[in-house]
Amino acid sequence: MTLAPPAPAPARTKAPAARARRRGRAAPYLFVLPALLLFAAFKLYPIGWSFVMSLHRTVAGVDTYVGADNYTRMLDDPLMWTALRNTGVILAVQVPLMLALATALAVALNSTVLHGRSLFRLGFFLPMVTGLVAYGIVFSVLLNKDYGLVNWFLGQLGVDPVPWLTDGLWARISLGLALTWHYTGYNAVLLLARLQTVPQELYDAAAVDGAGAFAAFRHVTLPGLRPALLLTTVLSTIGTLQLFDEPYVLTGGGPDNATLTIGVYLYRNAFTYFDFGYASALAYALTVLIGLLGLLQFRLLGEKP
Repeated sequence: MTLAPPAPAPARTKAPAARARRRGRAAPYLFVLPALLLFAAFKLYPIGWSFVMSLHRTVAGVDTYVGADNYTRMLDDPLMWTALRNTGVILAVQVPLMLALATALAVALNSTVLHGRSLFRLGFFLPMVTGLVAYGIVFSVLLNKDYGLVNWFLGQLGVDPVPWLTDGLWARISLGLALTWHYTGYNAVLLLARLQTVPQELYDAAAVDGAGAFAAFRHVTLPGLRPALLLTTVLSTIGTLQLFDEPYVLTGGGPDNATLTIGVYLYRNAFTYFDFGYASALAYALTVLIGLLGLLQFRLLGEKP
């Protein structure tokens, strides 16, 4: 008796396997789809619609297409130039001062001679977690000419009250002090994180070559900090060009527009004058300016964008 050969197993169709592969490939996209939809709804759409608005002018609730008029209008707008000049002064004076202090602070906090470094690091970083509006209100109270704590302290030393917030020059200085207090610790922590990656062997080699403290700082510390300095410079530049909360809370852009920044002027046009077309054009011009300054900083600091 001979046995019949076993019947061949039924061939598996390729369709289920192909569907499984397609489902596997589509799964990651399905997981990120909600985030993409939210990004498109709350980021891309407002950005695109803002550009459309920048080409229109709203009069009595009626939008009229005006082309590039909102952009050319900036050239003849003295308040826009005042705001740009004020922002440029803050950028040119306050940002280098703050970064120099942050660098010195990072070097000090990295020193093994300093005891309680963790406590100092926490203390200098704490201003960063303070709300922008909250610390602006605190500074406006401290610097009040009539009943502020700073003028009271100066009065104990025989100094006349200083019009911190009511004089153009002093208002700019007050704004610079507030910004420096708030952001120096944050930048110092970024620089400190980079500084701790600089190999100790480089300092040992510099000491063997007879380099003093200043020479080691110049030839070892600063080159080691270069990437972090580039990062903090770009971030500080972007933050300064977008400056709004501090001048709005401290001085409201005054006195006599002495602390009017591009951010405050943009807000005024949008939500005080309801000129959303011109405000949108200002926003796009500011974006282009930030991009150009960022590219310039990358080039000056020797990094490719």
